[in-house]
Amino acid sequence: MSGGSPVAVAVIFVWLGMVLAISFLEAPLKFRAPNVTRQIGLGIGRLVFRALNSIEVMFAAVVAAVIMVSPPPAGVVAAFLTAFAML
Repeated sequence: MSGGSPVAVAVIFVWLGMVLAISFLEAPLKFRAPNVTRQIGLGIGRLVFRALNSIEVMFAAVVAAVIMVSPPPAGVVAAFLTAFAML
């Protein structure tokens, strides 16, 4: 790895960790908390995922900047553009 590649890899793994933690831990557990109704849980979920989406855009911008500064192989760029398009 050279240049900004370690930064891009770190950002991608932090990004993945956040998505997995929220999707598989936070989302199901909030409905098990005492006094949390379905309506309150869904409202909390909207707020959490809105915040996650904002952070995902920032992470995508960091990875895009790293790609522009030190271009990786074409396969890596294609994978990033696919993930970015999914946002």
